[in-house]
Amino acid sequence: MHSRKLGQDLQVSAIGLGAMGMSQSYGPNPGDREAMIGVLRAAVERGVTFFDTAEVYGPFVNEELVGEALAPLRDEVVIATKFGWRIEDGRSVGLDSRPEQIKRVADASLQRLQVESIDLFYQHRVDPEVPIEDVAGAVSELVQAGKVRHFGLSEAAAATIRRAHSVFPVTAVQSEYSLWTRDPEPEVLPTCHELGIGFVPFSPLGKGFLTGKVTSATQFASGDVRATIPRFADENRAANQALVDHVTHLAQAKDAQPGQIALAWLLAQQPWIVPIPGTRRIERIEENTAATAVALSADEIADLDELATRIPVQGDRYNEHHMSLVDR
Repeated sequence: MHSRKLGQDLQVSAIGLGAMGMSQSYGPNPGDREAMIGVLRAAVERGVTFFDTAEVYGPFVNEELVGEALAPLRDEVVIATKFGWRIEDGRSVGLDSRPEQIKRVADASLQRLQVESIDLFYQHRVDPEVPIEDVAGAVSELVQAGKVRHFGLSEAAAATIRRAHSVFPVTAVQSEYSLWTRDPEPEVLPTCHELGIGFVPFSPLGKGFLTGKVTSATQFASGDVRATIPRFADENRAANQALVDHVTHLAQAKDAQPGQIALAWLLAQQPWIVPIPGTRRIERIEENTAATAVALSADEIADLDELATRIPVQGDRYNEHHMSLVDR
């Protein structure tokens, strides 16, 4: 698999791997830790070098999993993690990006990840109680101390990105982006382009919807976050199926899978976009990484670009509480 550059010349595989689902959010968590370690290592064998985790996933256990799995392969990989929450009694209870908290989180994440330096340290959500300039300043001090290599933001608005970047260079912005979540296009992506910042789409497969495997008949297991998301309500899934049907038709014509079309479309948007689909299965890693070989014509890209206009997506991408945490 070929590589791409985010901001500040950070080179990573064109497709990364989001590890969150190995510890939370998609129904019963895998009981076999060794199996998940095997999946992470198999990803490296298949060319993936970019791995995404966070202290809040679990909390803590996802960083520990990624750290143990990738420790023998440290020189081959780039590991991103995140700060920005106050975690009490095993759960997040609110945002906290105070500089002293950022530094505490960095030290703890270094231990859990078994690394000497965090390759990419994202603010997980913008904290309205802490000026973003103070956040950028705290991360810059961690970079100077050798504890962090690169600074990132997640779900940040264009104005916030500019303010942070004026204090310390932002290497990457991570936000939800896919064929059915086009929110970054009007302002965030142009800002990244102007400032030389990479963009990392999470949920690039629409939390599984764009693979065609989730239909109006799908019953979500206990603990599956999709059961709380308006976009996955029964009536909205039925309405949104038209978008997946269109992608599936193109996939069949190109002897590809619908998810590969969705990833290939993202890759075609800009050379500094690096999607991080999540999975617990090696065969899905193989399918996702093979998307780099799916060539879309200019007409096919234009057709997919216009999908959001022709088939408006029904339902918000988060519930009301989580939408309130998005910087807009």
